[in-house]
This record gives sequence, structure tokens and C-alpha cells, in this order.
Amino acid sequence: MSDENDSYTEVTSTSWFSRLGDSFKGIGTGFLLIIAATALLWWNEGRTVRTGDAIVEAQLATEPMPAITKVDSAFEGKMVYATGRAVTKDELTDPVFGVKVNAIKLRRKVEYYQWVEHRRSEKRQKLGGGEETVTTYTYSREWVNHPVDSQSFKQMVGHENKTRIQTEAADWLAPNVTFGAYRFPAFLTRSIGGEKPLDISLTDTQRAELQKAFFAPNASLDASQVVGQQGASMIHTQTNTIYVGREPGAPSIGDVRVTFFETPAAEVSILAKVNGDTFVPFRASNGNTFSRLSMGIQDMNSMFDAAKSGNATMAWILRGLGLVLCVTGFGMVFAPLKVLADVIPLLGSIVGAGTGLVAGLLGTAWSMVIIAIAWIRFRPVLGACLLGAALVLVILLFVKGRMKKSAPTAPAQDPSEPAPRS
Repeated sequence: MSDENDSYTEVTSTSWFSRLGDSFKGIGTGFLLIIAATALLWWNEGRTVRTGDAIVEAQLATEPMPAITKVDSAFEGKMVYATGRAVTKDELTDPVFGVKVNAIKLRRKVEYYQWVEHRRSEKRQKLGGGEETVTTYTYSREWVNHPVDSQSFKQMVGHENKTRIQTEAADWLAPNVTFGAYRFPAFLTRSIGGEKPLDISLTDTQRAELQKAFFAPNASLDASQVVGQQGASMIHTQTNTIYVGREPGAPSIGDVRVTFFETPAAEVSILAKVNGDTFVPFRASNGNTFSRLSMGIQDMNSMFDAAKSGNATMAWILRGLGLVLCVTGFGMVFAPLKVLADVIPLLGSIVGAGTGLVAGLLGTAWSMVIIAIAWIRFRPVLGACLLGAALVLVILLFVKGRMKKSAPTAPAQDPSEPAPRS
């Protein structure tokens, strides 16, 4: 974060009629969100079942490969479990900075020191249904992973951004990675982890070459002559970072730091199908593919358990996303009711709480119905239970509404009648 902060506050007002019009326009968006949530929930349940079936089918077909020291024709076309060391003789090179390393992967991370605008809004209801929005813009100097366009800032003066160089994050993958007598395809190579910082050092000549490339690209000077010229101290190195700026300890707007990481040779465990002297993903009977690489020597069954767990976790993440979209959609559909009641702020708050509760119940019930219908095809018992739970939510909502309508009211006392004695 930065050592300097400042802010700018803006107050805007929206009339009740404008808010009401916007809320009615939002009804269409609400229905689109409900449709999108429905499609997502349905697709996710099918994906979860198909992926789970593919993992089980792959597990039943997998055979342990005792050795990888030679290509064994007995395992041709079979799904195998194997362990060993993934290595490469390739040298990877960053063509911009000239960093070289013998590794499975080389990664360049780029960060820019920039002004960043943060926005925080607070809405206040006004009598008559209008709304006042107080927006506070704060500005701070931060390291970010891309240049920030200060032209879009609410308060640009004093927060102008610049960049000393324009470069992007990148990574390089060794094309030739061996696993005993076998070759790794790219999809397995990409799965290899164990990344660590890559210590780098630059000679004076390399520093001068970078200086000329970044700050004097049209100069007729030899690279060695650039050293000592204005800006010659703009290139610095520290551990795994190349710093472009005058003082690494006191960054200025526009400074850039480029950090390098390498993925060295490592012990890995794989689940894949043998194809000659390399591997391909296992294709299940339902058309889904499966393969897995884990770091270190892992037990075969543990790898399959982790795959199943990952599939279940993804299923719940997407279910949660679908539920949120669905509830948000119903909330937008009911939004005009709250705006109508906002003529009296307290009444608007009460109606807003009620519509929020209804949107939550309907969104949850609708999500459960979609998931249940999707499950009925593959998991009839669970699907029926979930459908029953959704119906209970709908019934509770209906009963609550009926109870409010039928609640007895105390009869008014006739003023001509004598007051009861104490």
C-alpha cells in the first residue's frame, strides 16, 4: 500500500420517479438472471454427475505401472498410475530481459507502481422517495499488475499515472519434459507445481542493453556507452527482481518491478493413458476425459479421492453461484415494491426487508427445484428429497401469507358503552 492517501467526496441525488423507472427496467434484468441461474444449475448438475462417473470409470480401469525406465508395450492404450521424476534439458529464455534458466517453467510477473482510485458509496433515503448517494473516492499509490488509466479518475489532477516501460506478464513451458523413458505432453507439464523464486544477476553490458532498449531505443550509442548517461541507474536487480526506476527503496509513479520464478525438476505421480512413449487423457464412455498429476509420490487411491473431492467442491461452488444469481434476480423483480414504499423511508425499509425475505425464499426454492429435477434423472432418491424440501419452503411462504391475512383484529369499543370497572 502507499504512504499517501487523499480523497474526494461527491453527493448525487436521484428523484423518486427516476428510481421507480430504473426499478421497473431492472425487472427484465432480474428475469434474465433467473434464467441464467437456472441454466447454470442444470448444467452444473449434469457436469458433476458426468465428471464423477468418468473418475469412477477411470479408477476401475487403472493399472499401476511398476517402472518407467523403459517403454513397456504391455501398457499401451491402458490407463495407468505411475510415479517418477519429471526433468528437462531445455533452457528457457525471456527474450525481453534475457533471463535464462534450465527449468520446466519460467514465469515473468510484472507490477506497476500506480495511482489507484477506490470508491465507496453510501445511500441515504429521503422523505418523498428520493435517494441521496454519497460517494467517496480515495487515491493511493500501489503496486498493481497492469497500468492504470488515470484519465478515468474522478479527480485526475495530482493523480496522473505514467509507466516507464510497457511489458506484460508471461510464462514459458519446456517443450521436452521426460518422465523416465516417456515424454510428458503439454497438459501434464502445465500441471507440474513447485514454483520457486529464480535468483538473477545482470552484467553491466546486460544492464546497458536494457537501459538502451527501454530509454534510448533510437540512440546511435553503443550499449556500453549508455552506462553513465542520464538514467543509466534505472535498471536494478535484487534476488529474483529487476527493478526499473531510480530508487527501489523509494518507488515513484511509473516504476516497474519484474519478478521471475522457475519450476525445477520434481518427483510427480500421474494418472493417464499410455499412448506410445507419451500420455493422453483417459476418455470415459460418456465422453468426459480424465487425467491427474500430483506433486511428490502419492498413493493411487488418494489421488482418485482428491479428484472426487475436487469435483464435489466445484459442484457446491457453482450451486452457490446459481443460488446467489437466482436470489438476486427475484430481488430485482420485487424491487419496485420497495421503491413505491420509499415515499415514507421507514415503510420502505419494512417493505424492503419483506421483499428481501420473499426473494430469498423463492430463490432458494427455485434453485432446489432445478437441482432436484436434474438429480431425478441420475439420483432419484436424493432428487425426490430435495424436491420435497423445496415444496416445504413454498408451502411455508404460502402459509405465512395466509396467516397475515386471517390474523384477527381487536374490535373497536363503542364510545356510548360504559368503560369496564377495574
